[in-house]
Amino acid sequence: MCYSNSSTSTTYQLADKYKKNPPSDPDPGPVFFASGFSFPEWRVITEEEDIQIMKWGLIPQWYRGDNWKEIASKTLNARSETADEKPSFEKAIEHRCIVPSTGFFEWKTIGKEKIPYFIAPSEGEVFHMAGIFDGWLDPSTGKIIRTFSILTCEANELMAEIHNTKHRMPSILPNELIGEWLSGTMDVHALENGIPSKAMKAHEISRRIIGGKQPNVKEVLEPFDNGIGLQGSLW
Repeated sequence: MCYSNSSTSTTYQLADKYKKNPPSDPDPGPVFFASGFSFPEWRVITEEEDIQIMKWGLIPQWYRGDNWKEIASKTLNARSETADEKPSFEKAIEHRCIVPSTGFFEWKTIGKEKIPYFIAPSEGEVFHMAGIFDGWLDPSTGKIIRTFSILTCEANELMAEIHNTKHRMPSILPNELIGEWLSGTMDVHALENGIPSKAMKAHEISRRIIGGKQPNVKEVLEPFDNGIGLQGSLW
């Protein structure tokens, strides 16, 4: 799955890369580590001319409950194989987006130990994660809140070695398929085959930093040997 992400590109770098206008809001600065369970705001690419700011954790437009965090915590990811069958996602499939990422985090399980890894592009600077979004009317403010979910697929060889309990990974698009995904001409089931291992690199990172009170620091991305006999770099 993908519950922890990073985005260290500036807004202007993203605007140049995706040929979009930057949002009017100030550049939020680099995000070295963000947990989806904190429902962070993220810079998201749609077919619109401007980069959009959306909250991670999809709230379907039909939601009428009292605690939006309850449903958003269950919709951080959507399986590409079944998203079009699930009530929370079947309408959102019509609303496509790209979630830019400079790398994401996953944990490898060895016995009772969980070892954190940072996974980044082997070439280039940004992963293009396939996402879907929806608009929800917040009854407390009367405003439409846009929220998104990251689609996932079966793990490739590298990710199966790291995420060795659930064998999942984000659905990541190569450059040439970005337009096809955003326009809606690409079937969601085409995401079931993820990018190959050679398009990724991974290294072990510090459990102390990522598990600390302030993990959103540059040091969280740095290679680290936790000293329990695991390979320091898988790719």
